[in-house]
Amino acid sequence: MPLLNMSKPFNTENDPPRVRFEQIDAEYVGQRIDNYLLRLCRGVPKSHIYRALRSGQVRVNKGRVSSDYRVQLGDEIRIPPMRLPKPDEPRPAPAAEFAILYEDEYLLVINKPQGVAVHGGSGVAFVVVEQLRSARPQQKFLELAHRLDRDTSGLLILAKRRRALVALHEMFRQGQIEKFYLALVDGDWVNQRQHISLPLQRWLTASGERRVRVDPQGRPAHTVINLQQRYGRFSLVEADLRTGRTHQIRVHLAHLGFAIVGDDKYGSDATRDEAVRMGFKRMFLHASRLRFKHPISGESIELFAPLPNECQRFLNLLEK
Repeated sequence: MPLLNMSKPFNTENDPPRVRFEQIDAEYVGQRIDNYLLRLCRGVPKSHIYRALRSGQVRVNKGRVSSDYRVQLGDEIRIPPMRLPKPDEPRPAPAAEFAILYEDEYLLVINKPQGVAVHGGSGVAFVVVEQLRSARPQQKFLELAHRLDRDTSGLLILAKRRRALVALHEMFRQGQIEKFYLALVDGDWVNQRQHISLPLQRWLTASGERRVRVDPQGRPAHTVINLQQRYGRFSLVEADLRTGRTHQIRVHLAHLGFAIVGDDKYGSDATRDEAVRMGFKRMFLHASRLRFKHPISGESIELFAPLPNECQRFLNLLEK
């Protein structure tokens, strides 16, 4: 039975589409079938892949599966005829590399710029992991270990092996990866160190936009805030995330009356407009530090990402 030849394009204009078969090895055990196919069929539109799953054209051991099926060792995957875009057609995700803070055979840690999406959503043309996969076609496995908001810059961990990804996910669940962020807030932060333990609940606005708020019925969330420096009515703080809820730092700070400068969801329009007039046009939130044990070797790792130039320039203006 023919197996998929990864050294050639999936299907090209001169290579008639045909059914192919792939057998799961230990590297991919436990991965969702949709994510497995998205990696394998690079360049094929996502809508085609999900349509093939829904219609039963994708088979596992000759049976139909849903998109959330997790592949097992030795599974035989039937992949229906799919054609890649023509060579002169634009690719879904342009190749891009980012500043690398750490890399070995298991991990890749980059310094993500502000404005680059980590996961898909409304108005998102392409995401970090897709750009990296396009830039590294020889990399068989590359997956996000956690997320950052599009408007947050800083340290982002990706796994280069399935074994490392599973271990990292468990470490995040157990709180074994320490994450620190720098944020500039509107207000004079008083305490040198303050714990914020307020439950958070997701909700949707009338327009369908996802938001988060403090709610007694929400999930527990714990942030520790350390004052770094005061700049008049603004304060630079470090946020130590003890849990990893959506928009946690932004909502905790805004709820206490110290919204992050430039935050278009939870911050003040007047403050954001004032910052824009001073030349600062982003949210001042940066994933600056990570501390954890290597998921495979156990080595202690601590990484730092300096403030982006635009953030440092804004602080210099405030200091003057």
